[in-house]
Amino acid sequence: MLELTRDEKEYLFGKIRDVHDFPKPGIVFKDITTLLNDREAYGFLMNHLAQRYRDWDFEFVTAIESRGFIFGAALAAMLNRAFVPIRKPKKLPYTTVSEKYSLEYGVDEIEIHIDAFSTAKQNPPKVLLIDDLIATGGTAKAAVSLLQKINVECVEACFLVNLKFLKGDEEIVKTTPVYSVLEVF
Repeated sequence: MLELTRDEKEYLFGKIRDVHDFPKPGIVFKDITTLLNDREAYGFLMNHLAQRYRDWDFEFVTAIESRGFIFGAALAAMLNRAFVPIRKPKKLPYTTVSEKYSLEYGVDEIEIHIDAFSTAKQNPPKVLLIDDLIATGGTAKAAVSLLQKINVECVEACFLVNLKFLKGDEEIVKTTPVYSVLEVF
């Protein structure tokens, strides 16, 4: 499987800005907008992902709102695959299926159109899930669970950045392989 070298990872890490105390004190936010603003770095990342997944057997790329869309839609286009968004409640205009998940202080929810995979040639439909970052893993775990609920096979969950010290990927790998382009220990 295609993975980046240490130098390539350092190159991409160098394009991601750390913002201290955002969104609250004590948090170091990984700001990907600086990577997106660098056409060479963004192109390098997207070409890496396209090379990694070019020959994989899946029909759809699905991504989690909202930063996951930046990578998911572009990758789907590069691979000539369909794109399916997973969104927060009341953002999709048609009938949806939802999955609730726990947050530090409450509950949140994600949704997908009930007919999102109606054009699938495979049974069950196979998808690649992508998002920008995995921290505690609540949203990603809910996304995998949502896909399973509607009988969709997630061939891999891909994250640009994995905050390994928060162990968000540990539950997901029990049911779905995880690939992290960059890892923070």
